[in-house]
Amino acid sequence: MSDIMSTSRVKWACRRGMLELDVLFQPFVENRYEELSDDDKQQFARLLCCEDPELFAWFMGHEQCPDPELARMVIEVRGRAAP
Repeated sequence: MSDIMSTSRVKWACRRGMLELDVLFQPFVENRYEELSDDDKQQFARLLCCEDPELFAWFMGHEQCPDPELARMVIEVRGRAAP
């Protein structure tokens, strides 16, 4: 596993400037991240590189993510964030 995908780095990257995103990302990483395939972990890491306003719009359904892989990961996080 590459360094960018280590759980501790991902947990740190999930600490965002918006509470709404923290509420989605923190439980997802705590409860589901380790179950992801390596490819999905890479996609999640890519997702975390996006800006908060973009993420907020995608997760709240105000905009559609233009990248199909990231859009799939948005759906994955929304559907699996709860324990």
